[in-house]
Amino acid sequence: MKDKFDRNINYLRISVTDRCNLRCIYCMPEEGISKLLPHSEILSYEEILKIVEIGVDLGITNIRITGGEPLLRKGIVSFIERLAKTEGIKDIGMTTNGILLKKFAKALYTAGLKRVNISLDSLDKDKFRTITRVGSIDEVLEGIEEADKVGLKPIKINVVVMRGINDDEIERFAFWSKEVEYQIRFIEFMPIGPNAWKRELFISKDEIKERIEKKVGRLIPVQVKKSGPAEYFMLEGAKGLLGFISPLTTHICVRCNRLRLTAEGKLRPCLFSDKELDLKKLLRSKASREQIRDMILRTIHLKPQGMSDSQPLRPMSTIGG
Repeated sequence: MKDKFDRNINYLRISVTDRCNLRCIYCMPEEGISKLLPHSEILSYEEILKIVEIGVDLGITNIRITGGEPLLRKGIVSFIERLAKTEGIKDIGMTTNGILLKKFAKALYTAGLKRVNISLDSLDKDKFRTITRVGSIDEVLEGIEEADKVGLKPIKINVVVMRGINDDEIERFAFWSKEVEYQIRFIEFMPIGPNAWKRELFISKDEIKERIEKKVGRLIPVQVKKSGPAEYFMLEGAKGLLGFISPLTTHICVRCNRLRLTAEGKLRPCLFSDKELDLKKLLRSKASREQIRDMILRTIHLKPQGMSDSQPLRPMSTIGG
């Protein structure tokens, strides 16, 4: 399934809810999203599975479950189990903030989830609380340990680096990779949402790497089987890897292989564009599989070659992290 720039589109990111139990400063206002979706407007699991089945016919093989916080949605384990039984799906991952991961890790693994990405922007208890506004880092660290124990591997830790907020922990995260078998990924702060992004908070991949090499050690390039945009390195003698995701300073769009399905059924060809087509409207008007298939293909052909100059207006929590 190729787009008009000959990129193979085989990856669907599915947001199952717009609700979250954290209020991260770059993702949501402190009071939360003012207009949460009514439950009736969120796609049912049956509707999502129908989209996945049609997507598989077009070449989708990899699924990532996102939110909001996906573990907040009732029935998520049984949904993963049904998803894992869908013929043609080769890999199912989940992005989570980790707060509920200790409770759900074993059941998710048994249901068919392969791996997890955990958002963790600080290793300092007080700073973590400042960034998330309501979170407990102990719950996240316990969730990571449980996920590792039950076999949800590789575990990927996503760190959004923000100057003056958590960039003083770059070296601490790098040293952590010497102790744990995780893939710790530094992500450039992205201009998403109407108010969250500020240029003065941005710090580039090259600066992050330079600081690690200056204070921690030489970064050794590593080849990792992957479908995402990260470049991977390791420190000498380290148990884990360090990854760098740089949407603003590297042309990662040339490797983009994904579509995004929002919780209310909008199919987006690109994270950095507000173009989206309404699959829910088709589903609930009893459209045929052929009509749904055609809309998926239309969305693929809308994929831009690269990032546009305009900033997406939807906050990340309503798109799917």
